[in-house]
Amino acid sequence: MLVKLYELTDDWSFLAEQERIGVTVRKPIGPEKALIVDWVRETFSDPWASEVNVALFNTPTSCFVAVQDGKLVGFACYDATALGFFGPIGVTESHRGHGTGRALLLACLLDMKLRGYGYAIVGAVGPTEFYRKCVGAVEIPNSSPGLYKTWLHR
Repeated sequence: MLVKLYELTDDWSFLAEQERIGVTVRKPIGPEKALIVDWVRETFSDPWASEVNVALFNTPTSCFVAVQDGKLVGFACYDATALGFFGPIGVTESHRGHGTGRALLLACLLDMKLRGYGYAIVGAVGPTEFYRKCVGAVEIPNSSPGLYKTWLHR
């Protein structure tokens, strides 16, 4: 799916909305890298852990995390699979439906916009309606499997 970043409003109020429910959305720091990669591997998958690892090595990092009571509850990345690509994103089941996924998505996309990107590609889209509703994403015809068609996996 394609997102027009230049049409996104520079409104970061979603951070305060998450704070009101006790969730902090922020960029991680270096000492958290191994913990985050391990958590993503255990909670989601090896491929996503690999992508998070790449995003955490980017300078500046292209990853955001959602933290509640000192524990990870979600993450989102960009520039992990290819430049200009958003994803992966994951939120624990217990935190879904509270705007945390939307907050992580917007944090990444607004960060991309600030870095000069005009568009973002959402690769390997799962819930298309989520992206359509949150950021007005549109499907890119004939784009699946795209660059994922030759990736190595078990």
